[in-house]
Amino acid sequence: MAKSKVAYVCSDCGSESAKWAGQCLSCKAWNTITEFRVGKASSAGASRREGYAGALSDVQQLDEIELSDSARMSTGIGEFDRVLGGGLVPGSAVLIGGHPGAGKSTLLLQALCLLAERQSVLYVTGEESLQQVALRARRLGLPTAGVRMLSETNVERIVQIAEREKPGVLVVDSIQVMHIADVESAPGSVSQVRESAAFLTRYAKQTQTVLFLVGHVTKDGSLAGPKVLEHMIDCSVLLEGTSDSRFRTLRGIKNRFGAVNELGVFAMLEQGLKEVKNPSAIFLNRASEAAPGSVVMVVWEGTRPLLVEVQALVDATQGGYPRRVAVGMDQNRLAMLLAVLHRHGGLHCSDQDVFVNVVGGVKVAETSADLALLSAVVSSFRDRALPQDLIILGEVGLSGEIRPVPNGLERIQEAAKHGFRRALVPKANAPKKAVEGMQVIPVSRLSEALDALADLSD
Repeated sequence: MAKSKVAYVCSDCGSESAKWAGQCLSCKAWNTITEFRVGKASSAGASRREGYAGALSDVQQLDEIELSDSARMSTGIGEFDRVLGGGLVPGSAVLIGGHPGAGKSTLLLQALCLLAERQSVLYVTGEESLQQVALRARRLGLPTAGVRMLSETNVERIVQIAEREKPGVLVVDSIQVMHIADVESAPGSVSQVRESAAFLTRYAKQTQTVLFLVGHVTKDGSLAGPKVLEHMIDCSVLLEGTSDSRFRTLRGIKNRFGAVNELGVFAMLEQGLKEVKNPSAIFLNRASEAAPGSVVMVVWEGTRPLLVEVQALVDATQGGYPRRVAVGMDQNRLAMLLAVLHRHGGLHCSDQDVFVNVVGGVKVAETSADLALLSAVVSSFRDRALPQDLIILGEVGLSGEIRPVPNGLERIQEAAKHGFRRALVPKANAPKKAVEGMQVIPVSRLSEALDALADLSD
Protein backbone atom coordinates (compact mmCIF):
# COMPACT_ATOMS: atom_id res chain seq x y z
CA MET A 1 0.00 0.00 0.00
CA ALA A 2 1.37 3.44 -0.92
CA LYS A 3 2.49 5.69 1.88
CA SER A 4 0.27 8.68 2.60
CA LYS A 5 1.64 12.12 1.89
CA VAL A 6 1.88 14.50 4.83
CA ALA A 7 1.27 18.22 4.22
CA TYR A 8 1.23 21.24 6.51
CA VAL A 9 -1.24 23.94 5.47
CA CYS A 10 -2.22 27.27 7.03
CA SER A 11 -5.94 27.35 7.78
CA ASP A 12 -6.08 31.13 7.23
CA CYS A 13 -4.25 31.71 3.94
CA GLY A 14 -3.95 28.16 2.56
CA SER A 15 -0.17 28.24 2.04
CA GLU A 16 1.70 24.95 2.35
CA SER A 17 5.02 24.35 4.11
CA ALA A 18 7.43 21.44 4.34
CA LYS A 19 7.21 21.14 8.13
CA TRP A 20 5.12 22.35 11.02
CA ALA A 21 5.80 25.78 12.50
CA GLY A 22 4.13 27.93 15.11
CA GLN A 23 3.76 30.88 12.72
CA CYS A 24 2.76 30.91 9.06
CA LEU A 25 5.52 32.44 6.95
CA SER A 26 3.02 33.84 4.41
CA CYS A 27 0.33 35.57 6.50
CA LYS A 28 2.26 35.71 9.82
CA ALA A 29 -0.65 34.15 11.73
CA TRP A 30 0.11 32.08 14.82
CA ASN A 31 -1.04 28.51 15.52
CA THR A 32 -2.78 28.10 12.17
CA ILE A 33 -0.54 25.39 10.65
CA THR A 34 -2.37 22.05 10.58
CA GLU A 35 -1.18 18.63 9.45
CA PHE A 36 -3.22 16.45 7.13
CA ARG A 37 -2.54 13.32 5.15
CA VAL A 38 -3.50 12.77 1.53
CA GLY A 39 -3.90 9.11 0.69
CA LYS A 40 -3.48 7.53 -2.71
CA ALA A 41 -6.63 7.95 -4.78
CA SER A 42 -8.67 4.85 -5.44
CA SER A 43 -9.09 3.60 -8.97
CA ALA A 44 -12.78 4.56 -9.05
CA GLY A 45 -12.09 8.05 -7.77
CA ALA A 46 -9.12 8.47 -10.09
CA SER A 47 -11.10 7.40 -13.15
CA ARG A 48 -13.92 9.78 -12.27
CA ARG A 49 -11.49 12.67 -11.80
CA GLU A 50 -9.80 11.89 -15.09
CA GLY A 51 -13.20 11.93 -16.76
CA TYR A 52 -13.80 15.50 -15.63
CA ALA A 53 -10.30 16.54 -16.64
CA GLY A 54 -11.40 16.33 -20.27
CA ALA A 55 -9.42 15.55 -23.41
CA LEU A 56 -6.22 17.28 -24.39
CA SER A 57 -7.03 20.70 -25.84
CA ASP A 58 -5.57 22.18 -29.02
CA VAL A 59 -3.74 25.51 -29.19
CA GLN A 60 -5.78 28.23 -30.90
CA GLN A 61 -5.14 31.77 -32.07
CA LEU A 62 -6.85 34.40 -29.95
CA ASP A 63 -8.39 36.17 -32.97
CA GLU A 64 -9.73 32.87 -34.34
CA ILE A 65 -11.69 31.83 -31.25
CA GLU A 66 -15.43 31.77 -31.88
CA LEU A 67 -17.41 33.80 -29.39
CA SER A 68 -20.90 32.79 -28.35
CA ASP A 69 -23.04 35.01 -26.15
CA SER A 70 -24.56 32.76 -23.52
CA ALA A 71 -27.89 34.05 -22.30
CA ARG A 72 -28.00 34.89 -18.62
CA MET A 73 -30.69 33.43 -16.40
CA SER A 74 -32.49 35.78 -14.03
CA THR A 75 -32.91 34.61 -10.45
CA GLY A 76 -36.15 36.58 -10.16
CA ILE A 77 -34.53 38.82 -7.49
CA GLY A 78 -33.35 42.09 -9.01
CA GLU A 79 -30.75 42.98 -6.38
CA PHE A 80 -29.28 39.48 -6.57
CA ASP A 81 -29.01 39.73 -10.35
CA ARG A 82 -27.30 43.13 -10.02
CA VAL A 83 -24.56 41.75 -7.77
CA LEU A 84 -24.04 38.76 -10.07
CA GLY A 85 -23.56 41.06 -13.04
CA GLY A 86 -26.99 40.72 -14.63
CA GLY A 87 -27.95 37.13 -13.86
CA LEU A 88 -26.60 33.60 -13.83
CA VAL A 89 -24.07 32.45 -16.42
CA PRO A 90 -24.25 28.72 -17.41
CA GLY A 91 -21.22 26.84 -16.15
CA SER A 92 -20.31 29.43 -13.54
CA ALA A 93 -19.40 28.72 -9.91
CA VAL A 94 -20.62 31.22 -7.31
CA LEU A 95 -19.44 31.29 -3.70
CA ILE A 96 -21.74 33.06 -1.24
CA GLY A 97 -20.53 33.67 2.31
CA GLY A 98 -21.78 35.37 5.43
CA HIS A 99 -22.07 35.13 9.18
CA PRO A 100 -24.43 32.56 10.74
CA GLY A 101 -27.97 33.87 10.54
CA ALA A 102 -27.20 36.44 7.83
CA GLY A 103 -29.67 34.76 5.44
CA LYS A 104 -27.49 32.84 2.96
CA SER A 105 -29.69 29.74 2.90
CA THR A 106 -32.85 31.84 2.88
CA LEU A 107 -31.71 33.89 -0.11
CA LEU A 108 -30.70 30.82 -2.12
CA LEU A 109 -33.92 29.00 -1.25
CA GLN A 110 -35.97 31.98 -2.43
CA ALA A 111 -33.96 32.17 -5.67
CA LEU A 112 -34.30 28.42 -6.32
CA CYS A 113 -38.06 28.47 -5.79
CA LEU A 114 -38.34 31.23 -8.40
CA LEU A 115 -35.94 29.48 -10.79
CA ALA A 116 -37.79 26.15 -10.46
CA GLU A 117 -40.71 27.59 -12.41
CA ARG A 118 -38.59 27.69 -15.58
CA GLN A 119 -35.42 25.71 -14.80
CA SER A 120 -34.40 22.36 -13.34
CA VAL A 121 -32.84 22.92 -9.89
CA LEU A 122 -31.30 20.77 -7.16
CA TYR A 123 -30.71 21.91 -3.56
CA VAL A 124 -28.13 19.83 -1.65
CA THR A 125 -28.15 20.40 2.10
CA GLY A 126 -25.47 19.02 4.37
CA GLU A 127 -26.07 21.03 7.54
CA GLU A 128 -29.86 20.82 7.77
CA SER A 129 -32.35 18.04 7.32
CA LEU A 130 -34.86 18.05 4.49
CA GLN A 131 -37.65 18.67 7.01
CA GLN A 132 -35.95 21.81 8.30
CA VAL A 133 -35.61 23.25 4.80
CA ALA A 134 -39.24 22.36 4.03
CA LEU A 135 -40.42 24.08 7.21
CA ARG A 136 -38.51 27.24 6.29
CA ALA A 137 -39.98 27.27 2.79
CA ARG A 138 -43.50 26.85 4.22
CA ARG A 139 -42.92 29.61 6.78
CA LEU A 140 -41.75 31.97 4.03
CA GLY A 141 -44.68 31.05 1.79
CA LEU A 142 -42.48 30.08 -1.16
CA PRO A 143 -43.68 28.18 -4.24
CA THR A 144 -41.95 24.84 -3.66
CA ALA A 145 -43.24 22.96 -6.71
CA GLY A 146 -40.34 21.74 -8.85
CA VAL A 147 -37.60 22.22 -6.23
CA ARG A 148 -35.73 18.93 -5.82
CA MET A 149 -33.91 18.34 -2.53
CA LEU A 150 -31.03 16.10 -1.49
CA SER A 151 -29.42 15.54 1.92
CA GLU A 152 -25.85 14.39 1.26
CA THR A 153 -22.27 15.31 2.21
CA ASN A 154 -20.28 12.99 -0.06
CA VAL A 155 -19.20 14.99 -3.11
CA GLU A 156 -18.82 12.01 -5.43
CA ARG A 157 -22.31 10.80 -4.51
CA ILE A 158 -23.69 14.32 -5.15
CA VAL A 159 -22.13 14.40 -8.60
CA GLN A 160 -23.53 10.95 -9.43
CA ILE A 161 -27.05 12.07 -8.53
CA ALA A 162 -26.56 15.36 -10.41
CA GLU A 163 -25.53 13.43 -13.52
CA ARG A 164 -28.81 11.54 -13.31
CA GLU A 165 -31.04 14.53 -12.47
CA LYS A 166 -29.23 17.00 -14.80
CA PRO A 167 -30.11 20.22 -12.92
CA GLY A 168 -29.52 23.60 -14.49
CA VAL A 169 -28.77 25.13 -11.08
CA LEU A 170 -27.06 23.23 -8.24
CA VAL A 171 -26.79 24.58 -4.68
CA VAL A 172 -24.39 22.99 -2.17
CA ASP A 173 -24.99 24.14 1.42
CA SER A 174 -22.30 24.26 2.67
CA ILE A 175 -18.85 23.49 1.28
CA GLN A 176 -17.38 23.18 4.81
CA VAL A 177 -19.34 19.95 5.53
CA MET A 178 -18.64 18.24 2.20
CA HIS A 179 -15.99 15.55 1.89
CA ILE A 180 -14.32 13.22 -0.61
CA ALA A 181 -13.68 9.65 0.49
CA ASP A 182 -10.18 9.57 -1.02
CA VAL A 183 -8.94 12.48 1.12
CA GLU A 184 -7.92 11.29 4.58
CA SER A 185 -8.96 14.28 6.68
CA ALA A 186 -12.06 15.51 8.44
CA PRO A 187 -14.75 17.56 6.64
CA GLY A 188 -14.02 21.26 6.93
CA SER A 189 -10.25 20.85 6.79
CA VAL A 190 -8.20 22.70 4.21
CA SER A 191 -7.66 19.63 2.03
CA GLN A 192 -11.33 18.57 2.08
CA VAL A 193 -12.63 22.06 1.27
CA ARG A 194 -10.14 22.50 -1.55
CA GLU A 195 -10.67 19.09 -3.15
CA SER A 196 -14.45 19.17 -2.77
CA ALA A 197 -14.73 22.64 -4.32
CA ALA A 198 -12.41 21.69 -7.18
CA PHE A 199 -14.40 18.51 -7.91
CA LEU A 200 -17.76 20.32 -7.92
CA THR A 201 -16.39 23.18 -10.02
CA ARG A 202 -15.05 20.79 -12.66
CA TYR A 203 -18.46 19.14 -12.86
CA ALA A 204 -20.16 22.54 -13.30
CA LYS A 205 -17.78 23.55 -16.09
CA GLN A 206 -18.18 20.27 -17.96
CA THR A 207 -21.98 20.20 -17.79
CA GLN A 208 -22.71 23.96 -18.01
CA THR A 209 -24.43 23.86 -14.62
CA VAL A 210 -24.72 26.94 -12.45
CA LEU A 211 -23.10 26.03 -9.12
CA PHE A 212 -23.74 27.82 -5.82
CA LEU A 213 -21.41 27.07 -2.92
CA VAL A 214 -22.30 28.34 0.56
CA GLY A 215 -19.24 29.18 2.64
CA HIS A 216 -18.61 30.13 6.24
CA VAL A 217 -16.73 33.24 7.31
CA THR A 218 -14.04 33.86 9.92
CA LYS A 219 -14.24 36.24 12.87
CA ASP A 220 -12.94 39.15 10.80
CA GLY A 221 -15.65 38.61 8.17
CA SER A 222 -13.53 37.05 5.42
CA LEU A 223 -14.41 33.75 3.76
CA ALA A 224 -13.06 30.75 5.63
CA GLY A 225 -10.98 28.07 3.96
CA PRO A 226 -7.91 28.09 1.73
CA LYS A 227 -7.23 31.08 -0.47
CA VAL A 228 -7.13 28.82 -3.51
CA LEU A 229 -10.90 28.40 -3.10
CA GLU A 230 -11.39 32.03 -4.16
CA HIS A 231 -9.38 31.41 -7.33
CA MET A 232 -11.42 28.36 -8.34
CA ILE A 233 -14.80 30.06 -8.45
CA ASP A 234 -16.03 32.68 -10.91
CA CYS A 235 -18.00 34.90 -8.54
CA SER A 236 -17.66 35.50 -4.81
CA VAL A 237 -20.33 37.44 -2.91
CA LEU A 238 -20.64 38.23 0.78
CA LEU A 239 -23.92 38.71 2.64
CA GLU A 240 -23.37 41.17 5.49
CA GLY A 241 -25.63 42.35 8.26
CA THR A 242 -25.75 42.59 12.04
CA SER A 243 -28.19 40.70 14.22
CA ASP A 244 -29.72 43.94 15.53
CA SER A 245 -30.48 45.27 12.04
CA ARG A 246 -33.11 44.02 9.61
CA PHE A 247 -31.13 45.17 6.58
CA ARG A 248 -28.64 42.97 4.74
CA THR A 249 -26.10 44.02 2.10
CA LEU A 250 -24.91 41.63 -0.59
CA ARG A 251 -21.50 42.74 -1.86
CA GLY A 252 -19.61 41.34 -4.83
CA ILE A 253 -16.00 40.52 -3.92
CA LYS A 254 -14.99 38.86 -7.19
CA ASN A 255 -16.89 38.59 -10.47
CA ARG A 256 -15.57 37.41 -13.81
CA PHE A 257 -18.81 38.35 -15.55
CA GLY A 258 -19.62 41.77 -14.08
CA ALA A 259 -18.56 44.71 -11.96
CA VAL A 260 -16.70 44.11 -8.73
CA ASN A 261 -17.90 45.69 -5.46
CA GLU A 262 -21.48 45.77 -6.71
CA LEU A 263 -23.89 46.19 -3.82
CA GLY A 264 -27.39 44.82 -3.30
CA VAL A 265 -29.57 45.75 -0.33
CA PHE A 266 -32.22 43.51 1.25
CA ALA A 267 -34.60 43.79 4.18
CA MET A 268 -35.09 40.75 6.40
CA LEU A 269 -38.84 40.31 6.90
CA GLU A 270 -41.11 37.48 8.01
CA GLN A 271 -41.46 36.51 4.34
CA GLY A 272 -37.68 36.28 3.92
CA LEU A 273 -35.28 38.67 2.24
CA LYS A 274 -37.02 41.42 0.30
CA GLU A 275 -34.99 43.51 -2.13
CA VAL A 276 -34.66 47.24 -1.52
CA LYS A 277 -34.71 48.96 -4.90
CA ASN A 278 -33.91 52.44 -3.55
CA PRO A 279 -31.31 51.93 -0.79
CA SER A 280 -30.42 55.63 -0.61
CA ALA A 281 -33.86 56.34 0.88
CA ILE A 282 -33.04 53.96 3.76
CA PHE A 283 -29.61 55.34 4.54
CA LEU A 284 -30.94 58.92 4.40
CA ASN A 285 -33.52 58.50 7.15
CA ARG A 286 -32.25 61.58 8.96
CA ALA A 287 -33.61 63.63 11.84
CA SER A 288 -36.09 66.41 11.11
CA GLU A 289 -33.69 69.05 12.42
CA ALA A 290 -30.10 69.57 11.35
CA ALA A 291 -27.52 68.41 13.90
CA PRO A 292 -23.79 69.14 14.14
CA GLY A 293 -21.49 66.43 12.84
CA SER A 294 -23.86 65.01 10.22
CA VAL A 295 -23.06 65.14 6.49
CA VAL A 296 -24.40 63.28 3.43
CA MET A 297 -21.93 61.95 0.88
CA VAL A 298 -22.30 60.10 -2.42
CA VAL A 299 -20.27 56.89 -2.76
CA TRP A 300 -20.02 54.73 -5.87
CA GLU A 301 -20.90 51.09 -5.36
CA GLY A 302 -20.33 48.94 -8.42
CA THR A 303 -22.38 50.58 -11.17
CA ARG A 304 -24.56 52.98 -9.22
CA PRO A 305 -24.23 55.93 -6.81
CA LEU A 306 -25.37 55.54 -3.22
CA LEU A 307 -26.20 58.34 -0.81
CA VAL A 308 -25.16 57.65 2.77
CA GLU A 309 -24.81 59.74 5.89
CA VAL A 310 -21.57 60.01 7.84
CA GLN A 311 -21.62 61.23 11.44
CA ALA A 312 -18.75 62.49 13.57
CA LEU A 313 -18.48 63.21 17.27
CA VAL A 314 -15.56 65.28 18.58
CA ASP A 315 -15.22 65.48 22.33
CA ALA A 316 -12.51 66.49 24.80
CA THR A 317 -10.21 63.61 25.77
CA GLN A 318 -10.85 62.34 29.29
CA GLY A 319 -8.20 59.64 29.68
CA GLY A 320 -5.16 61.60 28.52
CA TYR A 321 -4.78 59.71 25.24
CA PRO A 322 -7.04 60.79 22.34
CA ARG A 323 -9.10 58.03 20.73
CA ARG A 324 -9.69 57.58 17.00
CA VAL A 325 -12.62 55.26 16.26
CA ALA A 326 -14.06 54.70 12.78
CA VAL A 327 -17.02 52.41 12.08
CA GLY A 328 -17.58 51.70 8.39
CA MET A 329 -14.35 53.46 7.39
CA ASP A 330 -10.61 52.86 7.58
CA GLN A 331 -9.33 53.97 10.97
CA ASN A 332 -5.81 54.59 9.66
CA ARG A 333 -7.15 56.89 6.97
CA LEU A 334 -9.08 58.81 9.63
CA ALA A 335 -5.85 59.45 11.54
CA MET A 336 -4.14 60.59 8.33
CA LEU A 337 -6.97 62.98 7.40
CA LEU A 338 -6.94 64.50 10.88
CA ALA A 339 -3.24 65.24 10.41
CA VAL A 340 -4.01 66.93 7.07
CA LEU A 341 -6.78 68.92 8.77
CA HIS A 342 -4.33 70.15 11.40
CA ARG A 343 -1.57 71.01 8.94
CA HIS A 344 -3.61 72.63 6.16
CA GLY A 345 -6.84 73.56 7.97
CA GLY A 346 -5.50 74.85 11.27
CA LEU A 347 -7.84 72.63 13.32
CA HIS A 348 -6.10 71.08 16.34
CA CYS A 349 -7.63 67.73 17.42
CA SER A 350 -4.74 66.20 19.35
CA ASP A 351 -6.61 66.73 22.65
CA GLN A 352 -9.96 65.54 21.27
CA ASP A 353 -11.56 62.11 20.91
CA VAL A 354 -12.86 61.63 17.35
CA PHE A 355 -15.58 59.06 16.61
CA VAL A 356 -16.82 58.51 13.04
CA ASN A 357 -19.73 56.31 11.95
CA VAL A 358 -21.31 55.53 8.58
CA VAL A 359 -25.06 55.26 9.10
CA GLY A 360 -26.81 52.04 8.09
CA GLY A 361 -23.86 49.69 8.47
CA VAL A 362 -22.41 50.55 5.06
CA LYS A 363 -18.67 50.04 4.65
CA VAL A 364 -17.02 52.79 2.63
CA ALA A 365 -13.63 51.96 1.11
CA GLU A 366 -13.22 54.61 -1.59
CA THR A 367 -11.43 57.93 -1.08
CA SER A 368 -14.34 60.07 -2.30
CA ALA A 369 -15.57 60.20 1.33
CA ASP A 370 -12.50 62.13 2.57
CA LEU A 371 -13.94 65.63 2.31
CA ALA A 372 -17.30 64.59 3.76
CA LEU A 373 -15.56 62.94 6.71
CA LEU A 374 -13.51 66.05 7.50
CA SER A 375 -16.59 68.25 7.07
CA ALA A 376 -18.45 66.18 9.66
CA VAL A 377 -15.49 66.44 12.04
CA VAL A 378 -15.31 70.22 11.63
CA SER A 379 -19.07 70.55 12.08
CA SER A 380 -18.97 68.60 15.35
CA PHE A 381 -15.85 70.38 16.60
CA ARG A 382 -17.37 73.82 16.01
CA ASP A 383 -20.84 72.62 17.10
CA ARG A 384 -22.38 74.17 13.98
CA ALA A 385 -24.82 72.17 11.89
CA LEU A 386 -24.56 72.03 8.11
CA PRO A 387 -27.59 72.41 5.81
CA GLN A 388 -29.58 69.23 5.29
CA ASP A 389 -29.79 69.83 1.53
CA LEU A 390 -25.99 69.73 1.17
CA ILE A 391 -23.95 66.81 -0.20
CA ILE A 392 -20.15 66.67 -0.11
CA LEU A 393 -17.69 64.58 -2.10
CA GLY A 394 -13.99 64.72 -2.87
CA GLU A 395 -10.63 63.14 -2.09
CA VAL A 396 -8.22 65.02 0.17
CA GLY A 397 -4.51 64.84 -0.61
CA LEU A 398 -1.64 65.10 1.87
CA SER A 399 -0.74 68.57 0.61
CA GLY A 400 -4.27 69.85 1.25
CA GLU A 401 -5.53 69.67 -2.34
CA ILE A 402 -9.03 68.43 -3.19
CA ARG A 403 -8.74 65.75 -5.85
CA PRO A 404 -11.54 64.77 -8.26
CA VAL A 405 -13.47 61.52 -7.93
CA PRO A 406 -14.77 59.18 -10.67
CA ASN A 407 -18.32 59.61 -11.97
CA GLY A 408 -18.67 63.04 -10.40
CA LEU A 409 -21.55 64.19 -12.61
CA GLU A 410 -23.57 61.02 -11.99
CA ARG A 411 -23.16 61.47 -8.24
CA ILE A 412 -24.39 65.06 -8.39
CA GLN A 413 -27.36 64.11 -10.53
CA GLU A 414 -28.30 61.29 -8.14
CA ALA A 415 -28.23 63.73 -5.23
CA ALA A 416 -30.45 66.15 -7.14
CA LYS A 417 -33.03 63.37 -7.65
CA HIS A 418 -33.25 62.96 -3.87
CA GLY A 419 -33.94 66.63 -3.24
CA PHE A 420 -30.48 67.97 -2.46
CA ARG A 421 -29.91 71.51 -3.66
CA ARG A 422 -26.25 72.25 -2.82
CA ALA A 423 -23.08 70.28 -3.54
CA LEU A 424 -19.52 70.88 -2.33
CA VAL A 425 -17.34 69.13 -4.92
CA PRO A 426 -13.77 69.23 -6.27
CA LYS A 427 -13.19 71.89 -8.86
CA ALA A 428 -12.33 69.29 -11.51
CA ASN A 429 -15.73 67.61 -10.93
CA ALA A 430 -17.75 70.80 -11.45
CA PRO A 431 -20.20 70.09 -14.32
CA LYS A 432 -19.82 72.16 -17.48
CA LYS A 433 -23.58 72.49 -17.75
CA ALA A 434 -25.66 73.48 -14.76
CA VAL A 435 -27.56 70.66 -13.06
CA GLU A 436 -31.21 71.63 -12.67
CA GLY A 437 -32.04 72.55 -9.09
CA MET A 438 -28.45 72.09 -7.85
CA GLN A 439 -26.00 74.77 -6.71
CA VAL A 440 -22.48 73.41 -7.19
CA ILE A 441 -19.69 74.88 -5.03
CA PRO A 442 -16.28 73.91 -6.50
CA VAL A 443 -13.17 73.91 -4.29
CA SER A 444 -9.55 73.06 -5.01
CA ARG A 445 -7.95 73.35 -1.55
CA LEU A 446 -8.95 72.23 1.91
CA SER A 447 -8.81 75.82 3.14
CA GLU A 448 -11.36 76.82 0.49
CA ALA A 449 -13.64 73.98 1.56
CA LEU A 450 -13.46 75.06 5.22
CA ASP A 451 -14.33 78.65 4.26
CA ALA A 452 -17.30 77.41 2.22
CA LEU A 453 -18.49 75.28 5.15
CA ALA A 454 -18.28 78.30 7.45
CA ASP A 455 -20.45 80.34 5.07
CA LEU A 456 -22.97 77.50 4.67
CA SER A 457 -23.35 76.92 8.41
CA ASP A 458 -24.08 80.58 9.19
